[in-house]
Amino acid sequence: MKSASVETPSSTGAGDFEALARVVMAYSAITEKLQKSHDRLEQTVRALRDELREKNRLLERRNRLAAIGEMAAGMAHEIRNPLGGIQLYASLLRRDLEGNPAALQLVEKISAGVRRLEALVTQVLQFSREIVVTPVETDLHGIVAETLHMAAEQISNRRIETAVEGPRPFVVKVDPLLIGQALLNLVLNAVEAMPEGGRLMITCTPPAEDAPARQFRLIVEDSGPGIPPEILDRIFNPFFTTRASGTGLGLAIVQRIVEAHDGSITAANRPEGGARMEIRI
Repeated sequence: MKSASVETPSSTGAGDFEALARVVMAYSAITEKLQKSHDRLEQTVRALRDELREKNRLLERRNRLAAIGEMAAGMAHEIRNPLGGIQLYASLLRRDLEGNPAALQLVEKISAGVRRLEALVTQVLQFSREIVVTPVETDLHGIVAETLHMAAEQISNRRIETAVEGPRPFVVKVDPLLIGQALLNLVLNAVEAMPEGGRLMITCTPPAEDAPARQFRLIVEDSGPGIPPEILDRIFNPFFTTRASGTGLGLAIVQRIVEAHDGSITAANRPEGGARMEIRI
């Protein structure tokens, strides 16, 4: 007679334990996945908040600059009209005083002052007008070469050594005239910072993880005295300048050109001395 098989309590407990262990492990795996998803979502939300905060800051700044530009444009037009009259009267006076060198010298000073005011008015109008970008594919190194050619006399007069680094060709899609104008301004600023000579370095490089950009980074560095730390956060403000002959609009126009390309520009001092301007587009 066959005896019926009976499961012992110990074998039943082992099976239940294994099943429970599998459930716990599955639950732990799901919990870990959920935690990772939560962490990624939290990181994304944090990044979006930071981006929104930066966009709001830029929007506020653009609105403020637009208001300043509108006011400046109105003033510039009002100033330009009488300047034309002053220049006309100065030229008539110069003709009448051809035999009086001392008087002619004074007339020339008047004309020089008018020309400087005309240049200021032109810059104010340039700053205040809307910047329309016409992007085309172009070699970034071609823009750099053209800029250095335009600044060749100033660079040579100050005995400045130049160096250009980066992959060649480096094809990007920008408005070459506007980017060339912005780069020329940065180059001339760097040259002016090195009256006794020095080294000017321009680097074209692809985007980096720690310096967000879609197409490229364009870096201009000099070996001058650098930017005083107390004014570092103000140098892009319109009409801010530390130079007796400056208008304070050069860097403000550069920033507007870069922002019109949906890019950004930063200023810093190099650890080894000198200033560093970086355009990210």
